[in-house]
Amino acid sequence: MHGEKRMEGTKITNVYIEKLNIPLDAPFTIATGAKYQIENVLITIELENRIKGFGEAAPLEPVNGENQGTAFATLQSCREYLIGQDVSDYRQISKHLKGVFWAQVTARCAIEMSLLDAFTKSLNIPLYRFIGGAENQIETDYTVDIVDADTAKANAKTLAAKGYRTLKTKVGKKLNDDVARVIAIKEGAPDCRIMLDANQGYAPNEAIHFLEVLEKHGIRPELFEQPVVKHDLQGMKRVKDSTSVPVAADESVFTAADALAVVKADCADLINIKIMKSGLVEALDIAAIARSANKGLMIGCMLESKLGLGTSVHLAAGLGGFNFIDLDPHIDPALEPFIGGPEFADPYYRMTSEAGIGIHKKLS
Repeated sequence: MHGEKRMEGTKITNVYIEKLNIPLDAPFTIATGAKYQIENVLITIELENRIKGFGEAAPLEPVNGENQGTAFATLQSCREYLIGQDVSDYRQISKHLKGVFWAQVTARCAIEMSLLDAFTKSLNIPLYRFIGGAENQIETDYTVDIVDADTAKANAKTLAAKGYRTLKTKVGKKLNDDVARVIAIKEGAPDCRIMLDANQGYAPNEAIHFLEVLEKHGIRPELFEQPVVKHDLQGMKRVKDSTSVPVAADESVFTAADALAVVKADCADLINIKIMKSGLVEALDIAAIARSANKGLMIGCMLESKLGLGTSVHLAAGLGGFNFIDLDPHIDPALEPFIGGPEFADPYYRMTSEAGIGIHKKLS
């Protein structure tokens, strides 16, 4: 653009990429096995003005087909391209990378995170203010794992005592066990809202039957997330049309185009945004589509450290109006390689005035 004045010193001079392995509080079980630690990748960019921006890739094979090795390799191959770029061009950079590495979304998300962290630090404003500054505090739910009914009841009671008002549990494996666990959670925390996440585990008829069984026990969940296989939008519509329980699309929506397809099929009441599915820039587009179609918004996470989780908190607080926030931390703070960011005290995140994401690496 003719005569456009740019900020000084916002060109990238250095890019550092390293693996990020952190032990988990409890093993995370997926269809292909159990994960005992977070296996992510950290990118650090450095600008001419000496400001650093941090970004995290949190891949999970069954969700996005990536792992630490592929994310690391993708980020390495972007180094040369990134050096010399200006972080204020984050949208053009994001668009270019999506054209080349369309399948490597967690790696792209890490780059977008580092660009926006460095850019908002250069502007000296918190990321959530840059996004819109709608709220300065948000409240998260907490997930009760797939455990036996007695344990679930005890866990629910403990979480309610800590101040949690919304509890989530995974369902979609064995119907009878699922029902028993949901009943136990309700008994342990009678005043909490209950969210169910089937992770594509049911056929449409099973999902409808499951809700009918819960209703007989006097339980109406606040939300039923991804009841059926992600591509079965008609099946999801059948579930939505047969119940007053709000249905959320999660694995069905990775891109803005997916969000549009869900809106057109009218198969969900809410869309669950996760930055590791869409990237940070496209997450803003998905939120805009959901809002314009009068669909509710939910935000969730994968296996991120404080850095990725904090970025999602900035996104939710910046945009505001999220009906459900599913950003419960799953790492012991002592094992976190980072400090700072939004302040967490169960069940609230409070935003600070620190510039960028506000996260710093612990000095080892």
